[in-house]
Amino acid sequence: VQLQASGGGLVQAGGSLRLSCAASEFAMEHYAIGWFRQAPGKQRDLVAAITSGGATNYVDSVKGRFTISRDNAKNTIYLQMASLKPEDTAVYLCAADRGTSLSRDPLLVDYWGQGTQVTVSS
Repeated sequence: VQLQASGGGLVQAGGSLRLSCAASEFAMEHYAIGWFRQAPGKQRDLVAAITSGGATNYVDSVKGRFTISRDNAKNTIYLQMASLKPEDTAVYLCAADRGTSLSRDPLLVDYWGQGTQVTVSS
């Protein structure tokens, strides 16, 4: 199982970015998958996820600004981020679980991709 994240960068507050996470060696549509983020000195937190059934959920701080989606044909998930704020600055990591929903506890996540840095300047 491999997850390859991309799309991070530097953006001004109010701007947008789209992150991608491509999966290989497994069919993403049968897994729960999503994005965590970790700022320096802080814990790793779940930001958005899609269940194996296709339901989405978000942490309150990004609701209405971030949209997670999955393209089964490309075996890729996306995180469209809009109205970015400096507090969104973090390393964003995609993750996958064999279960129906992605665990909020990073210690219980089955698979991780590498992180991609998102920096939002004020």
